[in-house]
Amino acid sequence: MPSRIQRRRTKGWRAPEGAVYVGRGSRWGNPAALNLWASAGSDWRSGGRCTVSKFVTTREEAALYFRLGMRHGGLVIEGVDGVRRPIELPAPAEVRAALAGRDLMCWCPLPAEGEPDHCHAAVLLDLANGPAR
Repeated sequence: MPSRIQRRRTKGWRAPEGAVYVGRGSRWGNPAALNLWASAGSDWRSGGRCTVSKFVTTREEAALYFRLGMRHGGLVIEGVDGVRRPIELPAPAEVRAALAGRDLMCWCPLPAEGEPDHCHAAVLLDLANGPAR
């Protein structure tokens, strides 16, 4: 079963064979970063009023907005410069085609045993390996 791996900078650490980096800077990165406004909903492309909008302050909120953005195809992110930028996210079919069966790596800490995983990589794992929607 594919899993999420915390990427490390420790000397000698190597990524497992076949693992895919999904952090920021990659095609799969989460644009809903901490301390930015994120908006999601069906009108995100037109810059219209989105269903939900929030100043993101926790990893849990960032993962939630990533999940909402994946559902609607994208997000609107307002940067520190005050400019609202619509950001298209990969379609679920693209996620499945590229990431199914692969371990995913990012910088988020792994959750404690029995705790929910508040990382966008967990969202990608669900989409890539779950039933087609």
